[in-house]
Amino acid sequence: MKIALIGYGKMGKTIETIAKERGHEIVSIIDINNPEDFNSAAFKSADVAIEFTIPATALNNFKQCFAANVPVVAGTTGWLEHMDEVKTMCEGGKQTFFYASNYSIGVNIFFAVNKHLAKIMNNFPSYNIKMTETHHIHKLDAPSGTAITLAEGILENIDRKQSWELDAESDPTRLEIDALRENEVPGIHEVVYDSEVDYISIKHDAKSRAGFALGAVVAAEFTCGKKGFLGMSDLFNF
Repeated sequence: MKIALIGYGKMGKTIETIAKERGHEIVSIIDINNPEDFNSAAFKSADVAIEFTIPATALNNFKQCFAANVPVVAGTTGWLEHMDEVKTMCEGGKQTFFYASNYSIGVNIFFAVNKHLAKIMNNFPSYNIKMTETHHIHKLDAPSGTAITLAEGILENIDRKQSWELDAESDPTRLEIDALRENEVPGIHEVVYDSEVDYISIKHDAKSRAGFALGAVVAAEFTCGKKGFLGMSDLFNF
């Protein structure tokens, strides 16, 4: 498979290593210094582009890929206000777009466990719910896309919580999310159910970027040859 990389920071370099180990070819690398390469023959020859950049540039990157008819596996978070626009561009199989808030296979198992636990805890209103996410100091969006996905899974299943809020204080209908930025932490997410008598928590702690990179390459392998708007629920059925 021919892969184009959009974004060549630590994540992009890790994806490059894993993709090559799995027998794929990197035909184009686009970073902040060479955006004109979206128009290159090398980029247009790609079977799929894997995009990990920053929220401010993500939507334009997707549009550039669509203009070249290159499917996109998007790993950037913090741009979700444009999601409906991207979905519209994929309607009728016109373009191909795969999005996940987190590509780690372990995190996607964690998402499923989170929803299942929330369904159980809906019947026990004595437990308050809180979430904490910790990432490296270079991460620009807060809370993380992973935390938002976890929050959505809770809100779908806990009747007493109506919305999530960053650093909420006292409103019992809001799910509090604390976002911490520390050193070079790849990503830690913990969901806590706290009552007067005990404390239940589930936690995912990433050891490195390798899990995210592997998941992105697996998603690219899945996306190649497909059409439309895709996600982890298409790739995995937990």
